[in-house]
Amino acid sequence: MNLPFNYRHLHYFWVVVKEGGIARAAERLGMAVQTVSSQVGDLERSLGFTLLKSSGRRLELTEAGKEAFRHAEAIFQLGAELQGAVRQAATSATRKFAVGITDGLPKAAVLRLLEPISRMDSVHLQAWEYGFDDMLAALALHRLDLVLADRPAPHNANLKVFNHRLGAASIEWYAAPALHTGTALPFPHSLGELPLLLPTHDMALRTRIDQWLDAQKLRPRVVGEFADSGLMATFGAHGMGAFPATGWSRDDLTRGRGLVLLGASPDVLEQFYAISAERKIQNPLIQEILAQQFD
Repeated sequence: MNLPFNYRHLHYFWVVVKEGGIARAAERLGMAVQTVSSQVGDLERSLGFTLLKSSGRRLELTEAGKEAFRHAEAIFQLGAELQGAVRQAATSATRKFAVGITDGLPKAAVLRLLEPISRMDSVHLQAWEYGFDDMLAALALHRLDLVLADRPAPHNANLKVFNHRLGAASIEWYAAPALHTGTALPFPHSLGELPLLLPTHDMALRTRIDQWLDAQKLRPRVVGEFADSGLMATFGAHGMGAFPATGWSRDDLTRGRGLVLLGASPDVLEQFYAISAERKIQNPLIQEILAQQFD
C-alpha cells in the first residue's frame, strides 16, 4: 500500500508543534535542527500545503497546519494506547472474549449458552447488547468474537459472517397471580381473555407466536410489545399482561418472581444461533459454545 505521506515526518511536525519550535523539537528528538526542518518541509510537500508560518521569531500553524495537528494528536494518542493494549494482552493471565447478544434473547438462555465460558477463570467475558446489524458489522471487523442471536445472519456479500445453529427451546406462558385468577377458561383459551405482552414484530419469535395464536383461533388483546425479553418479563411480573418465555426461564419466573405458569405451546420454538466471523472455528472458546446441545 502506498501511503500519501511519511508518518515519521508527521511525527516530527507533531513534536515541533508540541515543543513550540524547531530548535526545541530537535533537542527532544536528538536530531539536528536542519534535519527536523527538512523533514517538516517534506511533509508539507507531500500534503501540498504549508503547515507552519513564521510570525516574528515564532512559528504559527496555518489553517491546514491546525487540521494536520488535530489528526496527528489523535494518531499518536492512539499509538500510545496501542502500546499499552498490546502490553496488557501479552502479559495478562486472562483472555478477553467479547460477545454480542441480541435484545430478544432470554437472559436465562444467554446464561446457559455462555455457561461453559463463565466457569473459566482464565477468561474475561465482555457481553454487549445493541442493534443486530451493528453487532454483525462489529463481528466482521473483529471487534466481537461471537454474536448470539434469535435468528441467523442474512446473506450479505459485504459481511463475511457465518451462522451456527445452537438449538431451540419451546415457549411457555406466564402471568401474575392476580391476572391468572381473573379468567376461568383453560389454557390456551385463557389467552383470549387476558391482556398480552408480545415480542415486537421485528423479532423472529413474533411470527411463530402469531401463527400459533391464529391456529388456536385466538384474537388476543395485545397491550404491549417489547424488543427486550427481560423488560417484557418485568412488566409481566407487575401485572400488565401475560407473556411468553422459554422453559429455561421457568425457575426464575415462578420461584424468583412469583409468576404463574399458564401452559406451554411446544410447537412454538425460540431459535438460538451463534454467528462467527470464520466458517471453520479456530477459537477454542467458540468451540466450547458450539459443542453444547440445546434442543
